[in-house]
Amino acid sequence: MEVKIDKDLCIGCGICEGVNSEIFEINDDMKAVAHNENVNDSNISDVDEAISSCSVSAISKEE
Repeated sequence: MEVKIDKDLCIGCGICEGVNSEIFEINDDMKAVAHNENVNDSNISDVDEAISSCSVSAISKEE
């Protein structure tokens, strides 16, 4: 699975980083970055929570 962030939509609010800072990070450009290497079976629910919590729907995942 791959987590994707639409940089055109992302407003850098940090909700995703608050859900799981090992997966999501706000970079110097104030945009979210997804660290896919940190996604695993034990935290996949955090990805789903971040997707549903993103106010601009900038996060998606591909199976």
